[in-house]
Amino acid sequence: MKISLSLKSKLYRAIALLFLLLAVGVYGFYNLEKMSLIDALYMTVITITTVGFGEVVPLSQEARLFTVFLILVSVVVLGYAITVLTEYIIEGELFKNLKYKRVQKKILQLKGHTIVCGYGRNGKQAVSKLLQYDKEVVVIENDEKMIEELDEADITYIKGDAVKDEVLQQAGLKNAANLITTLPSDADNLFVVLSARQQNKNLNIVSRASDDTTDNKLRIAGANNIIMPDKIGGDHMASLIVTPDIIEFVDKLSINSDNTTYIKEILIDDLPPEFTSKSIRDLDLRRKTGCLIIGYKTPDNEYIINPDANITMKPHAKLIVLGNAQQVKKLNEMFKTL
Repeated sequence: MKISLSLKSKLYRAIALLFLLLAVGVYGFYNLEKMSLIDALYMTVITITTVGFGEVVPLSQEARLFTVFLILVSVVVLGYAITVLTEYIIEGELFKNLKYKRVQKKILQLKGHTIVCGYGRNGKQAVSKLLQYDKEVVVIENDEKMIEELDEADITYIKGDAVKDEVLQQAGLKNAANLITTLPSDADNLFVVLSARQQNKNLNIVSRASDDTTDNKLRIAGANNIIMPDKIGGDHMASLIVTPDIIEFVDKLSINSDNTTYIKEILIDDLPPEFTSKSIRDLDLRRKTGCLIIGYKTPDNEYIINPDANITMKPHAKLIVLGNAQQVKKLNEMFKTL
């Protein structure tokens, strides 16, 4: 959020005129009446502001004429300055810049947040899902209409073009854990992925793509995952015809808060020390919480479906857990760090 160039120039001009008027007044009183600089400054200020205090020393005819001149000029200059300041406030630039500074301060304090580039259809869905999980999100958007929606939803955002390095930096890229780029242009997404990966080597990057040929380029640039909404949508519609019951069942396992069944991911490193280096059987989640362990992701990123109870949990591995709202609540109470 930057002040418009015309209004910015007016502000600078008004400030410059005020300082020039002050300098002229001090110079005039200092030379005409041989006042000290402090007395000359005092006389200039009370003359410009027309507060009506008494003269420091009796003024000569020349000094009185100079005072009249100073008063007339100050009325014009102060009037201009007040007009510019009023315009600045009415246009909301003052409040916008205060908000911008407040947002920047908040972003600087964030660590492990997710940056979403673009607030279109895919971007909105991504932000909605992240907020459901109480994840910190910073959106980068340049469209005024989308900016209004972000303001209404009270979502933290940066107004700007995500392909620019400085905009990514303003969104706290160096401290971010994830980046989702959903820009409509594959070329723009490729540029964002490339820039983001160069600035943050540990960043988890998910990119949207429209063309199959872009997939490999995005991966080379540094994207961890590539999503093609059109392809996914077509596959999903076809699957509803080929295997409708399976797809509907999987849909009910969505992690939306509107559903009664949840799939939760648990990073072994997040568990309290007493739970690490134990087997899945030792956790006894089924009896303690009612949740089922349906998957295990090894430190080498291999997935084991319906893992054996004797598998020992290792650092950097993950458990995939299934349960209803009450069962997941018990799970969170069991592992306070989750």
